[in-house]
Amino acid sequence: MVVAASLIALSCAALSCARPESGAPELPHTEAPPPGWALTWSDDFEGAAGSRADSSHWSHDVGDGCAAGICGWGNEEKEYYTTELPNASLTGGGALAIVARPAPPGLACYYGPCRYTSAKLRTRDRVQVKHGRVEARLRLPRGQGLWPAFWMLGSSFGATPWPACGELDIMENHGSRPASISSAIHGPGYSGSTTPFVHDRSLPSGDYADDFHTFGVQWDSARVEFMVDGAVHYVVSKGEVERHGAWVFDQPFYVILNLAVGGSFDGDPKSDAILPATMLVDWVRVYERTGAR
Repeated sequence: MVVAASLIALSCAALSCARPESGAPELPHTEAPPPGWALTWSDDFEGAAGSRADSSHWSHDVGDGCAAGICGWGNEEKEYYTTELPNASLTGGGALAIVARPAPPGLACYYGPCRYTSAKLRTRDRVQVKHGRVEARLRLPRGQGLWPAFWMLGSSFGATPWPACGELDIMENHGSRPASISSAIHGPGYSGSTTPFVHDRSLPSGDYADDFHTFGVQWDSARVEFMVDGAVHYVVSKGEVERHGAWVFDQPFYVILNLAVGGSFDGDPKSDAILPATMLVDWVRVYERTGAR
């Protein structure tokens, strides 16, 4: 994923502020911190159905990702990100629903009339993590052309262009492959579709749309470890990275949650019957290590 900026906004009326259909029951938030870690920040998305995520934690990227002559957020994506409730709101059952929908008439994107709207939330300028453990409990949508993601960018992004700012892809999913997710790192000399640091993790049965799963990363000055449901599935060491380029993971990073539609990752949807599509976020948590590794 690559971030760009836009300042266009939509009216709630244009999108119809209906409560998203989540299908989610009331979710408990009682899990203890993992052994050796202390909780330093969390969002359990408690609040009334149809309300916004806490603005002291989250801001939004908005628009179709056109900046410096590059559109589609660097990946030819077809969604227009909004700040509106139909695209991102609390379920009332302890979750955040990020919903991709058909775009309303009259909304223009770089490729013509917009086909889709969705949301991208970030903790930039609010919550940043330098080393530590970051996890989110998610239920993913399914459908070819969907691209749900939970990831992080280095806080120097903007002043430092991508990929030199660093990127940690905790979870990305091809909607056409609902039983598999991938984790990856990007930086100078190891970025985009050519990065050697990417690893898939498939479920032995079922898929990630059937239930919630916990995705995480823990990292320090020596390595990055990616996890699914508490088990490490991929490790990248500093030494491996430095054979390709500079290690850029000794800085604060911020969290991003988004649901993209179309583009180079999983292609454009072959049918809009997959919409509305929802990524449910039960919680996001940040930990710091309490002792030696």
